[in-house]
Amino acid sequence: MKKIFYVPGMISALLIPVLVWFYITPYIDQTVYNIIDIGLPAKVAKNKSNINSTFEPFRNWHYKKINVYPSTAKKNSLSFVSELKSLQKKNQKETGIEFVLGKNNTYGDFISLLNDMAIAQQNTYALDLEKTGHLFAVVNYSDPKREKFEYECLLCHDIIYEVSEPSFWDKFSGMRYYYQTVFENLSKLPKGAYYIISGFLLFLNISMFSIKANLQVRRKVV
Repeated sequence: MKKIFYVPGMISALLIPVLVWFYITPYIDQTVYNIIDIGLPAKVAKNKSNINSTFEPFRNWHYKKINVYPSTAKKNSLSFVSELKSLQKKNQKETGIEFVLGKNNTYGDFISLLNDMAIAQQNTYALDLEKTGHLFAVVNYSDPKREKFEYECLLCHDIIYEVSEPSFWDKFSGMRYYYQTVFENLSKLPKGAYYIISGFLLFLNISMFSIKANLQVRRKVV
């Protein structure tokens, strides 16, 4: 038996990976993103209808002011954590710490303060963007004389779950969403990717024609 080599198929197998790498590499974002998750108090409405969800009810508390000098927050991290733990231990009503930030403070200063909140397990703090721009850590007061009630846990160690067989419509909707997502992503490809796909389809068609021609030759020989 004579071996048949499909030249277009071999070219596509060798050339397409090179073209993919050449055209896709400029669009690969190698930036490492760091994300922070922080809740911000709502701004006060003109009619003050949302006053309880803003920082205003806490603004006139008694705060110990700590100046955070530019690019020094990380160096003073241990001191800030100690101040936060001392605040929690005192457990006094309407008290807190005001970390004074200015225009010259860096992003690193702010991130370091957030890390200090996490280390000290300070769960109640707010960034006042509306007026001062300072970071406030407030006391979540706990009344030591308050009686603690113990409740029987009725659902402890129980596993409750419900499993339902997906309907035909659910499966159809899932397939439709999948293909819709595929076509949306294809529309976002760079222009070079269309050249690659078109070249691949062209080589594929040529290869199929070559296979069909060879099969017809074999049938005639037989």
